Amino acid sequence: MSHSHEKGLLYGLDARIGFAPAFLAALQHALASVVGIITPPLIIGSVLGLQAYIPYLISMSLLVSGLGTFLQARRFAGIGAGMICLQGTSFAFLGVILSGGLMVKARGGSPEEILAMLFGCSLVAALIPILISRCVGQLRKVLTPVVTGTVITLIGISLIKVSITDWAGGHNAQDFGAPGNLALGGLTLLVIVALNRSRNRWARLVAVVAGIAVGCIAAALTGHLAFKPLTNTAWLVLPSLFKFGFDFDWTIFVPIALVAVIAVIEAVGDLTANCLLSQQPIVGPQFQQRLQGGIMADGVSCLLAALFSAFPNTTFAQNNGVIQMTGVASRYVGMVLGIMLILLGIFPGIGALLQQIPPPVLGGATIVMFGSVVAAGIRVMTQTPLGRREMLIVAIAFGIGLGVEAVPEVLKQFPPLVNNLFGHAVTTGGILAIILNLVLPNEQGVQISLQEETLKQ
Repeated sequence: MSHSHEKGLLYGLDARIGFAPAFLAALQHALASVVGIITPPLIIGSVLGLQAYIPYLISMSLLVSGLGTFLQARRFAGIGAGMICLQGTSFAFLGVILSGGLMVKARGGSPEEILAMLFGCSLVAALIPILISRCVGQLRKVLTPVVTGTVITLIGISLIKVSITDWAGGHNAQDFGAPGNLALGGLTLLVIVALNRSRNRWARLVAVVAGIAVGCIAAALTGHLAFKPLTNTAWLVLPSLFKFGFDFDWTIFVPIALVAVIAVIEAVGDLTANCLLSQQPIVGPQFQQRLQGGIMADGVSCLLAALFSAFPNTTFAQNNGVIQMTGVASRYVGMVLGIMLILLGIFPGIGALLQQIPPPVLGGATIVMFGSVVAAGIRVMTQTPLGRREMLIVAIAFGIGLGVEAVPEVLKQFPPLVNNLFGHAVTTGGILAIILNLVLPNEQGVQISLQEETLKQ
């Protein structure tokens, strides 16, 4: 068994890892992300009246997440970052997918026609990250450490909101914020922190799983764990290509394409954070290759999603926090995780059991992971000294980005497309950071110009 000698990591990126620690590390990634993977198809299916197909959509989401995650870790023919990059159903596409589906529904389209249109447009949009990946060199000139660090930090802050909501009881919970819920989350977090700070290697490896297990036991003893029967859950689901057919409409495609471009910015931030936490360089040719392969794999994952009737995928930020917590960066864990998610998709009964975990327990487990994403963003942001120009970029991106997410009504006078695209901190803050980085003159350049002007005089 090979161990990493890198500071802070139990297993480095290419360290060979035994099955038992690999399984435990992969399980913690799955527990941190499975709810995020299945929530978008659940919301889309409920809003668009696709209830009959929701179980299938959830199964395919897990299956495609597994295929994409395995590809990212394995890195085949230059496709993939070669790291633990969990692919999951993207929340960024939620607004435009719902708008497109409602548009087809308003025309009198059947559930099958709605899905055919959505997956057809998503298939074409998946070509966008693939094309962008071919010009990563030019992209790096735009996405500087200040920009990517800002995006990573905004992603972490947005995830913390989800975690705190779960900790308090979950969306629309009747006992939201009840002391019992907060105590369950606190107990889960306490166990994770205690085991994580242990000098025992295995204690750190099982920290998240043990924390969730203790939280579930406490929930069962206090009446917070309501087990739901699995009588209506199929135990085997086999995928099929273009199950609902294929359709295309430019009106629906354009918003999806715009979000696909924005999703690349988010993916760059996630991949940069992953490199940092895996103790890999975040500058130079090696980093550029990882970035190119990771964005390419994002596009391939979206292609697979459209083919197998799942919604667009992206690189999740959740797993970065798990790497920080467990100290396991071995890409072989990513392969095990991919297989695990594939099995969850094919055998949905297993996933249904995981969904029984009470939200407060999940919230307590994920809060420190998502906080780690924020910390990683700050580390990337401060790779170079922050001058007045950089501080201004960060201040405006954070101020307006977080402001729009905190008060979404500020965009209610604009068309729905604008609201869907810019109603999130990551999107608004990330785009503002890029524009300001391009527009605001570099202080060094200004000083050189002033010196030249002085010499002329």
